[in-house]
Amino acid sequence: MQEMMDVTDIAFPNLGIYLQNVPKGFSVFGFQIAFYGVIIGIGVLCGVLMAAYVAKKEGMDPDIIWDFAIYAIIFSIIGARLYYVVFRWDAYRNDLLEVFNLRNGGLAIYGAVIAAFITLYVYTRVKKQSFLQMVDVCVPGLILGQAIGRWGNFMNREVFGGYTDNLVAMRLPVEAVRSRDITAQVAAHITDGINYIQVHPTFLYESLWNLLVLALMLVYRKHKKFRGEICLCYLGGYGLGRFWIEGIRTDQLYLTGTTIPVSQLLAAVCVAAAVIADIVVRVRLLRRPQTSE
Repeated sequence: MQEMMDVTDIAFPNLGIYLQNVPKGFSVFGFQIAFYGVIIGIGVLCGVLMAAYVAKKEGMDPDIIWDFAIYAIIFSIIGARLYYVVFRWDAYRNDLLEVFNLRNGGLAIYGAVIAAFITLYVYTRVKKQSFLQMVDVCVPGLILGQAIGRWGNFMNREVFGGYTDNLVAMRLPVEAVRSRDITAQVAAHITDGINYIQVHPTFLYESLWNLLVLALMLVYRKHKKFRGEICLCYLGGYGLGRFWIEGIRTDQLYLTGTTIPVSQLLAAVCVAAAVIADIVVRVRLLRRPQTSE
């Protein structure tokens, strides 16, 4: 494995993989299109298709999913941006127009998730649908979209962790990543004669974890005990993975005035809330009087 990397290269040395000339985007009629956006779009489409498939299996009209998706996409993008801007306010306070410049990145998935849940609640109230039934149908598509979307971070050379030499360790040229994402621990391993960092590919960890949670949700779907349980599986399952992955990322967003990673804290809250809610509902179901036929 070569010691000097070109700015467009990406390598996984312990797997013997060296990718050359990996572009961040492509040009169409002079307009630059980022692979990040294309992959996010593919993730959204696959997520809606998955939700529509589950809806059909549940005896619902899949068209309601496509109708809801229009609102969900719009407000999720807004939510993802607001979440990021709020917790990186110092980077925007002196240039408010930069808040609207999405081409420079800055979308937080938890912001999108929160916005999607709020949008779904309002949508089901207006359409007189069951929120719990709808959320159970939608979350498999949500986590599939997240699993695919994380590969947009791969193309952007972002969302990575600290230094590692494990099996899937990833090398990125220093010039290709944001300087603020290179921590002192990562920088300490940049020795003379090399121009790259070697880090945890946390985008890969989260993508694989999300696929595992999706598989478990799809298997368990037919055995759920109450409406909303698949949603709790999502909140707890995704939150559990995000908690440990967030702990090793170098691009964390912090609660204002603290060193507490806000997404790690939120992930822990989601896990705790999901477990407690599941236990409470199950206990209530057990205490419910059984009616004889």
